[in-house]
Amino acid sequence: MEITTTPFKGILLVKPDVFLDDRGYFYESFNKKKFLDINLEVNFLQDNVSKSRKGTIRGLHYQMGNKAQGKLCQVLYGRVLDVSLDLRVDSPTFGKHFSIELSEDNHLLVWIPVGFAHGFSVLSDEVIFKYKCTNYYCKENERTILFNDPELNIDWKVDNPVFSQKDLMGKSFEDSKNDFFFE
Repeated sequence: MEITTTPFKGILLVKPDVFLDDRGYFYESFNKKKFLDINLEVNFLQDNVSKSRKGTIRGLHYQMGNKAQGKLCQVLYGRVLDVSLDLRVDSPTFGKHFSIELSEDNHLLVWIPVGFAHGFSVLSDEVIFKYKCTNYYCKENERTILFNDPELNIDWKVDNPVFSQKDLMGKSFEDSKNDFFFE
C-alpha cells in the first residue's frame, strides 16, 4: 500500500497493492498500521455504500462541530469523479476543490479529513461507492453546499446531471465560509 500526499494539506491518495490472478483480484483497502506509520490516527465508526446511475451528482456534503467526519472513499464498481472542497478558513487551498477519478480499475482510495465538503459524479453507467467515516451520521449537523455554485466553478464531467432535492437546496459557498478553520 502506497499513501501519497496531494496539493491539498490533509488529503491523501491510497494506492493498494493489488494481487491479480485468473480468479480476479485481492487488495487491502485499509490498514490502520500503515496510517499510523505516517502519523495519521483514524478511528472509523461507520461504513456507507451507495449505488448510483450515470450522471448522478451526490454532494457537496459535510458535518459540523463535534459530528464532523473524515472519510476514506473508494469505488467498488464503476467510475466517479470524486470532489473535495476545502472549507478550512486560512488554508492555502480554502475555497478550492481537489478532484480525482476513482474507479474499480485504478483501485485508488482518497482520504478526506475533517474540514472538507465531499461529493462525486458518476461517470460510468452505474457505480457502487463505499466510504468509511470517522463519526456517525448526524442529520442535525449535516450541511450541503450547492454542487453548481458558480463561485466554485466545479466541472463535474457529466451532462444533464441527476441530483436529489436535498442537494439542490444546499447553501452557497459564501454562506459556508466560516464552518471550519485551518490548523
